[in-house]
Amino acid sequence: MRIAVPTEIKPQEYRVAITPVGVDELTRAGHEVFVQSGAGVGSSIPDDDYRAAGARIVEGAEATWAAGEMVLKVKEPIASEYGFLRDDLLLFTYLHLAADRPQTEALLNAGTTAIAYETVRLPSGLLPLLYPMSEVAGCLAPQAGAQALMKAHGGRGILLGGVAGVASAKVVVLGGGVAGQNAANVALGMCADVVVIDKDLDKLRTVFWRWGGRVQGLASSGMTVREQVLDADMVIGTVLVPGAKAPKLVTHEMVTQMKPGSVLVDVAIDQGGCFEDSRPTTHEDPTFMVHESVFYCVANMPGAVPGTSTWALTNATLPYVEKLANLGWQGAIDADAALRLGLNVQGGTLRHEGVARAFADLPYEAYAG
Repeated sequence: MRIAVPTEIKPQEYRVAITPVGVDELTRAGHEVFVQSGAGVGSSIPDDDYRAAGARIVEGAEATWAAGEMVLKVKEPIASEYGFLRDDLLLFTYLHLAADRPQTEALLNAGTTAIAYETVRLPSGLLPLLYPMSEVAGCLAPQAGAQALMKAHGGRGILLGGVAGVASAKVVVLGGGVAGQNAANVALGMCADVVVIDKDLDKLRTVFWRWGGRVQGLASSGMTVREQVLDADMVIGTVLVPGAKAPKLVTHEMVTQMKPGSVLVDVAIDQGGCFEDSRPTTHEDPTFMVHESVFYCVANMPGAVPGTSTWALTNATLPYVEKLANLGWQGAIDADAALRLGLNVQGGTLRHEGVARAFADLPYEAYAG
């Protein structure tokens, strides 16, 4: 199969969809890999490293997209890339369609077959291709929030903790999954008082045993969320419904009553965000104010640390890329139930129920094989 890897063009997105190790594995298996010139520069991977692994370097995005039967990306295609979509193309990337109608319509209109990293799902419920970026985003969230808490950035002017005789900041994490537990771990390491809220009691038990009771786990309810949010210095939202829009757990009315200078970090922003006032921001302009609270809603948080993220992502995606390349998309999803759940769009029709719920007026039909 011909596999193309274009340069990511979202603002301050430095990741790339494959490493030279991935190229080497694919070319050894007989596939052709085309990498856009400069695609790896942001991740400190020069073109020569890709050449040495067997890739062909292509000049320009249009030629790169055209070269591939399958296009590998990190982030979803944006408007300037919609013209590269076509009906004989397989697109494998993060899509987050439920929060992005223009992209959904572009894929449908083009007839592109699109498989989303974030909805590939194992029988255990684990999301193996979202997991590594959830780890990264979870680790980054308290760091980003700690910066926003500084007075010069509009925050309360407090440290998360670590100073004797002074109370630590209270960090409330909504969601006890991968991102939530990584956020809790880093916040605890920064000496904050940490509370994790989730509906899943097994996750809360994990929280208890993992940190020996040093992180408080609370069962989620409307009353509990409200009480904890109003008492928080920082709220980190990590809730996820695979393929669907994130639920809005923090309302505008709650924000009006939060502590002045409190910070809200919305890790779920790719899926529409879990705070009512959230809107996507960039690394260049990451925050905005709502009443007297600071919102951090950067939609590609892991892109800030590509030296970690690119390698972690390829480690997770490569086995699925190999399966798609070796068997074709139909053979691969027929052979792998987890990968089948990644199919979002095909033949001008929505194939994922969660996305279809977000766009009830668009054509939907479950994949039947």
